[in-house]
Amino acid sequence: MALIVTQDGSHSLLAEQYGVTYHSRYGAVTESGHVFIDAGLRFKAVVQPEIAILEVGFGTGLNAFMTWMEAERRNLRVCYTALEAYPIALEEAAVFNFAEQMGLSARQSDFLRLHHCAWGRSVKLSDHFSLHKKQIRLEAYRSTAAFDLIYFDAFAPQAQPELWTERIFTVLHKALHPDGVLVTYCAQGDFKRTLKKVGFEVERLEGPPGKREMTRAWK
Repeated sequence: MALIVTQDGSHSLLAEQYGVTYHSRYGAVTESGHVFIDAGLRFKAVVQPEIAILEVGFGTGLNAFMTWMEAERRNLRVCYTALEAYPIALEEAAVFNFAEQMGLSARQSDFLRLHHCAWGRSVKLSDHFSLHKKQIRLEAYRSTAAFDLIYFDAFAPQAQPELWTERIFTVLHKALHPDGVLVTYCAQGDFKRTLKKVGFEVERLEGPPGKREMTRAWK
């Protein structure tokens, strides 16, 4: 995978196998903040101080890091479960400039802790944030817990169509508490129809730079 610099100065990776980047070329930190923090975490934090999150696609760890930092700012308690079939190498994670771009250079070591955490067990990283990484393909995942919020950050449907099926979203719908929320950068019509078919209510929101729309859905 090739390291790239997105338009807001933050790094991302180009997954050459799929021909897609891990984040928007218009800005990795900007996209994650808009889609997952603003439309997801802050939306749920209005009504509850303890939030269980499932992330589909741990990837670079950016969403998890931004969530941890936001949990501290808002005095939230977040229990974060992240699924990733193909973890990136530690040496790749070491060069990412997310902490610097967020004005948090002193927290770079905490960002790296996310990647050094053991897979398959829950690790308490602070009083505000615990992380449980699972190395598993989404198609094989079955939730035995219930979540308040899902970050759906898989590669786009044209790159990995097997991750955007009715069966997948049926599983994710079951994984949510009542009133639980799923957020994603994707706003394709077929995808939104699939969400509705499995029982989600679907809301169209303004997208991050470079995208007209994004999707928030709730149970």
